[in-house]
Amino acid sequence: MSSKRPEHQAPPEVYYGEDEARKYTQNTRIIEVQEKCTERALELLALPPDISAMLLDLGCGSGLSGEAITENGHYWVGMDISPSMLDVALEREVEGDMLLGDIGTGVPFRPGMFDGAISISAIQWLCYADSATHRPAKRLYKLFMTLFASLSRGSRAVFQFYPENDAQVEMVVSQAMRAGFTGGLVVDFPNSTKAKKIYLVLMTGGAAPLPSGLQEEGAAGSTQALYQRRERMKQMRGSRQPKKAWIMQKKERRRKQGRDVRPNSKYTGRRRPERF
Repeated sequence: MSSKRPEHQAPPEVYYGEDEARKYTQNTRIIEVQEKCTERALELLALPPDISAMLLDLGCGSGLSGEAITENGHYWVGMDISPSMLDVALEREVEGDMLLGDIGTGVPFRPGMFDGAISISAIQWLCYADSATHRPAKRLYKLFMTLFASLSRGSRAVFQFYPENDAQVEMVVSQAMRAGFTGGLVVDFPNSTKAKKIYLVLMTGGAAPLPSGLQEEGAAGSTQALYQRRERMKQMRGSRQPKKAWIMQKKERRRKQGRDVRPNSKYTGRRRPERF
């Protein structure tokens, strides 16, 4: 069973080559699971209602989780080690900014930059040594230490992951606590082999009660609640705009945020062959 795990086959930047990146992004089952996990992670972040936050998406891949962040009205920056995954994200024209990098070496952002962070099905990769120099515990600590600094005080980080065994869970949680976080595990549908999902909920503002995991009997109501904010944001944004108009609005939002934005030109909105 364990031999089928992607983590056993190759490092993530190798396993998610061009072909696998495209298959992953086109798989309807994966898209559905990613969307639901991201919605749940956003709920566990406990962000202020109806306020747009700046979020970090660790292991953002081809932008499936980023699209859910955008649909919920938030801004995001993604980081991933696979150039092929990020190339697919560019082709799909996701709205977030993306960075090619190894989260095991830490996150290179200024202190207090983000209002929260999420990670969907990524952190378990750090539990494996892909080279002679990799020390999983040290790489996890480096991630959590730099992430703690990059989060605004009082914010949270939520990691959905697929541990192979209890030892990996203990290693991940212990390194997060060592880096200064409080929090712990939230397990949804613990009695279901297929639906069970594990979330590590990390807090920067001191100890606080952990949210409860979802149970089978509450699944329908919880799912409905997860989509309420997204539907409101869709209604506020209205129907899809032409690509150029959408890009112009996006650039104007970034100017208002004080970010560097290239001047508009006749090439604005045209597809260009940018690759990582």
